[in-house]
Amino acid sequence: MTQDLTWSEALTGTSFDYAEAPVPVRADLAAGHARAWDRLANAGTWWTGEQRLAIAAEARHAVKCRLCRERLTALSPYTVEGEHDSLGGLAAPLVELIHRLRTDPGRLTRRWYDGIIAAGIRPEHYVETVGVVVTSVAVDTFARGIAAPPWPLPPVKPGHPTQLRPAATQGTAYVPWLEPEAAGPAEADLYPPGRAPSHIYKAMSLVPAEVRGFFADLVNTQYLPAAAMRDFEREFRAISHAQIEFLAARVSALNRCEY
Repeated sequence: MTQDLTWSEALTGTSFDYAEAPVPVRADLAAGHARAWDRLANAGTWWTGEQRLAIAAEARHAVKCRLCRERLTALSPYTVEGEHDSLGGLAAPLVELIHRLRTDPGRLTRRWYDGIIAAGIRPEHYVETVGVVVTSVAVDTFARGIAAPPWPLPPVKPGHPTQLRPAATQGTAYVPWLEPEAAGPAEADLYPPGRAPSHIYKAMSLVPAEVRGFFADLVNTQYLPAAAMRDFEREFRAISHAQIEFLAARVSALNRCEY
C-alpha cells in the first residue's frame, strides 16, 4: 500500500482490517470502517459506484493541489483564481466541490454554493458528494492518526443509483433537508427517537442513505451512539465523556467549525 495511489491503482483494493495496525483497534471500530469503505464502492442514491470511488480518490488527491494550498493561505479563497490539480475524469464544478470540501470547508459561502448548483451540480448530488468525502476523510485521518498507511479504495461494485428522494424542503440550510414531521415510512429510522434531531442529523437528510451510513459506521464507532452521548452515569470508551468532548471541541476549533 502507498500514500500516492493513482485512480487505476485505487481500484485494486484489498480486504479491509486493522490486524497489522501499529496499535490495537476495537473490533466495532474496525467493522464500522470496513462497512464504510465497502459502501464507497456501491452505487449510492445519485452516483454510481464508479463515480463514488472517483470522488473519494479526488478527495485524497485534493491535499496535493497547488490552487487549494494558495487559497488556504489567502485572506479569502475567492480572491485566488486558477485550475485545480486533479486526477482528471470529473467535471470542473465537481472537482471544485470536492477540493473545497476536503481542504477548506470552513469558508464555504452561500454564493459559492449557488455557483456550484448553477454550474450543474444538483443538490442531491451535492449532498451525496459530501457523504462520500467525509467518509473517505474520516477513515484516512484515522489511519494517519495511528501511523497506518491509507487503505486502497475497493473495487467498483455493480449496481444503479436508487434515486430515492425524500420529501425534503428548503429550510435554513443551503441544501434542502427533511423535517422530522415530513419523514415517511422509508425514513422512520433516520432520526434518534425521543428528541428533536440536531442540524447534524438533518444536514445530509436529502440523501437518507448517507445519514444512515455516516452515523452507523463512523459517528457511533468513532464517537458515541446517540443514547450513550447523554448517559453520563457510564463511560463507554477508554476516555471519559469530558475528555471526548474536550478533544471534539479542540478539533472543531482547529477546523473552524461554527456548529
